[in-house]
Amino acid sequence: MNSSHLKKIHNLVIVGGGTTGWMTAAALSQHFKDQSITITLVESSVLGTVGVGEATIPTLRRFCNTLGYSDEDIIKATNATCKLGIEFQDWYQLGSRFIHPFGLFGQGTKDVPFHHYWLRAKQHGHEVPLSAYSLGASLAKQNKFSPQHKKPANQLEVFDWAYHFDASLFADLMKKHALSLGVKLIDNQVAQVTVEQDSQHISQLVFSDSTLLKGDFFIDCSGFKGVLLQQALNVPYINWSQWLVCDRALAVQTQSNKQPAARTIAKAHSAGWQWKIPLQNRTGNGIVYSSKFCSDQQALSALTDSLTEPMLNAPKALSFTPGRCKQAWQSNCIAIGLAAGFLEPLESTSIALVETAIARIQQLLPTGQYTEQTQQQFNDITALEYEHVRDFIILHYKLNQRTDSAMWQYCRDMDIPPTLAEKMQAFKDTADVLPRAWEMFGKDSWLAIFDGFNYLPEQYHPRADNMPAQYLIEQLNFMQNTVATLTQQTPAHSEFLSKFTKSACS
Repeated sequence: MNSSHLKKIHNLVIVGGGTTGWMTAAALSQHFKDQSITITLVESSVLGTVGVGEATIPTLRRFCNTLGYSDEDIIKATNATCKLGIEFQDWYQLGSRFIHPFGLFGQGTKDVPFHHYWLRAKQHGHEVPLSAYSLGASLAKQNKFSPQHKKPANQLEVFDWAYHFDASLFADLMKKHALSLGVKLIDNQVAQVTVEQDSQHISQLVFSDSTLLKGDFFIDCSGFKGVLLQQALNVPYINWSQWLVCDRALAVQTQSNKQPAARTIAKAHSAGWQWKIPLQNRTGNGIVYSSKFCSDQQALSALTDSLTEPMLNAPKALSFTPGRCKQAWQSNCIAIGLAAGFLEPLESTSIALVETAIARIQQLLPTGQYTEQTQQQFNDITALEYEHVRDFIILHYKLNQRTDSAMWQYCRDMDIPPTLAEKMQAFKDTADVLPRAWEMFGKDSWLAIFDGFNYLPEQYHPRADNMPAQYLIEQLNFMQNTVATLTQQTPAHSEFLSKFTKSACS
């Protein structure tokens, strides 16, 4: 394709349904509604979907809002609960715990971020944890929740939140939205993909009943199979398992008789970690582990032995290779979701990476036209984003101080990507969290992990010396008390949920 030659999409074909496919169909049908673009989604009711993703990050709320859905709409439609962050148990050391909240830490000044003042106060013996200055962390810890209905008066009042939800019900909601906007649905299995020899473009799909579907642009939402990008177009896959050693997961749903927590629980074990995600009507549980350090049977036993409520289904096994496709966009095909790459379930990034891929299509193809430069820009941004998310997840493993197992020892001793090493060293040297373009997790998220693993610099920015130490500590005490008061005034998470369903508090 000539770099200056514009190509126009007329017939867009999405292969694969589930959360990824129907989110893509819903958003793009709305985006292209005035562009005379026909959108067809192909899914097979026989094959089913992965469908275990139940935790999200706050960006999904904004995605839903652009489609016209309120938080209340999503909570009602998907049996959702509210997620203020993630509680990490036993990651730093056995018995340790900390929360990565969605929100800010403290109130800084125009010239000095808050954590520099906090680091200075620590040197003066002020040993108050960083989490005490986060309303999000405080609410999550005490299982309280109420959405912010007014503009925050200051940074101390700022927090964000996400959904714990039933991914299948969410996919159904996206499906209804897409179909209402004119997306065509074909329920069939793709048996063959026709790739033109000259152009290396996909021209049509051949189904198992020998019927055909032509298209001029394709989006691969076929999950780990990568039917279009990896199988038909032979795009190489970049393997990151030397850094992300977990490559297996088991997921199971259980009954829930307790008050639903306002946070995800991520509890480390000897060869990986377990998740616990509360919904209104049940609890999602799973174990993520490394097959190099743990057998499937050992993982299954660890998961089932940890369950406190009866199982609602048999554990579902998943295997994956952490990494990404070398190009997310090849020829006339873009891969989104698991078809483009997968890191692991930690920090709930899978659905978020679907959102950002959709947003890139909307941004770079406002009218459905594209050039070679459009494709290159899409691929460059996608690569950076995946690498930055990769680095953030690796950080959780690299900083551990566990001495009880070979996996954690390996993760602590392993070499890490230079991009992560540079970011860690910059923080250690200057206490600054260097921002990078196309980074999903901001400064306060990195601070939460650095602090949770006790990876702290000895220095702070000299501008934090701009007030007397005693005055600084008085201000910090005021902030701590403000957060504590705001938390005390907030109702219980279950009280908020009771507005939507009587079963929320059962």
